[in-house]
Amino acid sequence: MVVNLEYRPRLTDLVRLGPTVDNRPNSEAALEASRRAPRTTAPEALAGRQGYDPAFLGAMVVPWPSATGKCAHDVLAIEGNHPDRLDYLHFSVTMSRGRRMAMFVGVNIDGAQSVSIARTADKWALDGRIGVDQQIGEDLYVENLLDRGHLVRREDPNWGDDAATANEDTFHFTNCAPQMAAFNQKTWLSLEAYVLDNTRRWAERVTVFSGPVFRDDDRLYRGFRIPTAFWKVLAFLGEDGRPSATGYMIDQKRELGSLEAAFGAFKTYQRSIRQIEQLTDVDFGQLSLYDGFSNEERATGTRIEAELSSPADIRV
Repeated sequence: MVVNLEYRPRLTDLVRLGPTVDNRPNSEAALEASRRAPRTTAPEALAGRQGYDPAFLGAMVVPWPSATGKCAHDVLAIEGNHPDRLDYLHFSVTMSRGRRMAMFVGVNIDGAQSVSIARTADKWALDGRIGVDQQIGEDLYVENLLDRGHLVRREDPNWGDDAATANEDTFHFTNCAPQMAAFNQKTWLSLEAYVLDNTRRWAERVTVFSGPVFRDDDRLYRGFRIPTAFWKVLAFLGEDGRPSATGYMIDQKRELGSLEAAFGAFKTYQRSIRQIEQLTDVDFGQLSLYDGFSNEERATGTRIEAELSSPADIRV
């Protein structure tokens, strides 16, 4: 089944700026203001965060992924208990030194303890545990159609007594990737909602990894390379109690043109975890053994993928 999915960015998704005091162009003044006074969370405010838990699924232990190949030398070293990642409440982030954004993120979702928190004005912040020059801040997102895309979805870690803290933690630029306006408004958003809404069916818990695909030919914009593809890998216990895992990718293949204009069409695919590992140089350990697409590829020697037009197309 092949379905062509074409969406246009909504005008309401554009970054809107108020008038400037000195009457300079909004973009110039906003860029200067963001460079001059970036909002930063102090390291002590994030001390002691309980990040990603590999034993979260109980019988299915899911270790933190590891970067391989050329990506192994691109992992930003972090001071603390986990030198390869930054810990936030219920999720963690491995940063890319070269791209100054997340290489991948991982979050534990507990549907039984999920807390609904209304979204108010977005207040993104830099993480004071790493250098300002090691993360992308507001400069990239002013006066264009780029969204500050959550890699760990805002709602996912919001469970338990400290759900409000987890919600705030998701608004760090380390958990942010530049995405086209409306990139996550259609099928990708539906996929994420599908995952969250079905955590009760999956023994009420699921672990989710997400990240961009870094390509050498990614478009250079304002000194940063903009990923054109993103992936998501899920691990959970199925209804029969057996370990299961699935992988997904959303890819935008048309020429981007001007970032001040609309991006091209994008498509969402369910893909094997083996393929995602090969494309990203991220090793998910034993997860591909629990993925039907990966096992089918091993048996047939043929690449397996399925284009998704709605959550109903998802094969678990």
